[in-house]
Amino acid sequence: MAVKQTGRKVYKTMQGKAVDMDLLRQKNELTPAVGNARVNARGDELGPGGKIIRKREDVLADYYRDNPSTVVDELPTKSVPQTTVVEEKPEPKKTAKQKVEAVEEEWEEDDEGNFVKKGE
Repeated sequence: MAVKQTGRKVYKTMQGKAVDMDLLRQKNELTPAVGNARVNARGDELGPGGKIIRKREDVLADYYRDNPSTVVDELPTKSVPQTTVVEEKPEPKKTAKQKVEAVEEEWEEDDEGNFVKKGE
């Protein structure tokens, strides 16, 4: 089965030069990191003279073995409390004519031609 290759991201500098970050990372994978961490860019532990003492995979395996609570091997289960859902039927939409009739039922015209609420 073929492994799908992800497209390499090529950045352009302000001066127009192309910089392939993935290629740069791969070329300097075994170069010791700057600082006092004593690791290379890949994450391998280095000893005297820059020799690899422990590989990155071993370091990670030891960490996850010593800290089992940091990684959950199980898929989370969905625990939703049982609730009763009452479905309400939506009221049928009123047509424009029905809306006008509803407004006319609430208001009436007085002797002077003004509209007032019924019962006033």
